[in-house]
Amino acid sequence: MATRVIVITSGKGGVGKTTSTANIAAALAKFGKKVVAVDADVGLRNLDVIMGLENRVVYNFIDVIENTARLEAALVRDKRVPGLYLLPAAQTRTKDAVNQEQMIDLCEQLKNFEVQDETTGAISHFDFILLDCPAGIEGGFKNAAVGADEALVVTTPEIPAVRDADRIIGMLESMGKSPIRLIINRLRPNMVNDGDMLAKEDILDVLAIKLIGIVPEDETVIKSTNNGEPMTLNVESPAAQAYLNIADRLIGNDVPLMDLQAYASRGFMQWLRNLFKGNKRR
Repeated sequence: MATRVIVITSGKGGVGKTTSTANIAAALAKFGKKVVAVDADVGLRNLDVIMGLENRVVYNFIDVIENTARLEAALVRDKRVPGLYLLPAAQTRTKDAVNQEQMIDLCEQLKNFEVQDETTGAISHFDFILLDCPAGIEGGFKNAAVGADEALVVTTPEIPAVRDADRIIGMLESMGKSPIRLIINRLRPNMVNDGDMLAKEDILDVLAIKLIGIVPEDETVIKSTNNGEPMTLNVESPAAQAYLNIADRLIGNDVPLMDLQAYASRGFMQWLRNLFKGNKRR
């Protein structure tokens, strides 16, 4: 299949965009896909930390753009799962260090990069290039998103985040990105039931794009982030399952949304036991 380039972005910072990138990338690799997660948030490098690869970073994609390092040298292979790579951002540069033409060229280099299968030695190309994009509508967003074909927009069920997501969706549409799909992050079913948090239907009514997944509020996310280990590698939790499902839908499989209302009413541990008893992953 042709390499799919997907930008993962948000209108507002702090909604879980980088966490989503790391976990979806790891999940896709778990499903046998060859994936590179690109930290396109120049100056605010965090994807390497969330993926637990910060100690192995030598070069970054600005070095590749400026021809001071080869792409092969800048890519960091995640040894925990075959087929997963990171291309880090520069931490000491500003967002204007890369322009749109350079980002397009970088994406073309990644599409043409030859990935060797660690078991068979066969040569292929990346199935997915995931671009972790700066939040907001500034030039850094446009520069990072320009090389993508598709988009995932991350929002939390809060009015400011949804309003900012609406602005970003409009910009992505004007840039010709399609499809544009939505991830609702940190949803708390109990708060939705009490009328204290926006419901899925409210958000979809405002944003009018297709929903690809809902990730519930889950303290495992914080532990995973601090430990530098994406949940989708080996953690059984509601959020991990949600990201696995999102990756499965990206591949093209028909996966129903998790029953988060049952999670809210039944109790976490019983819900989790039932979830993993009846929904074993491949």
